[in-house]
Amino acid sequence: MTYIVTDACVKCKYMDCVEVCPVDCFYEGENFLVIHPDECIDCGVCEPECPVDAIKPDSHDEPDGKWLRVNTEYSKTWPNITVKGTPPEDADRFKDEKGKFEKYFSTEPGTGS
Repeated sequence: MTYIVTDACVKCKYMDCVEVCPVDCFYEGENFLVIHPDECIDCGVCEPECPVDAIKPDSHDEPDGKWLRVNTEYSKTWPNITVKGTPPEDADRFKDEKGKFEKYFSTEPGTGS
């Protein structure tokens, strides 16, 4: 099992999870974070830290494995992030919105740390 970042992170990217990860397995996109599934040690400390409940065990993925695929793909190309950055100024405006991935997801990398 690994943990995955899901739709709720898009456009929010609060990054509280980054601060507690003991193995630095988070990678940063322009408006989304992902977890590298081969680096995650399944400790689960990141899950309760997410204020929008975007982090789930992969056993709670969609039936087609969408989120594991997204996390796997982008963790290979986006920069590693080890320090909590500043969330987007409009993060609170998007935190309760559903279906954000299809509307707003950017494939562009973030700045990392």
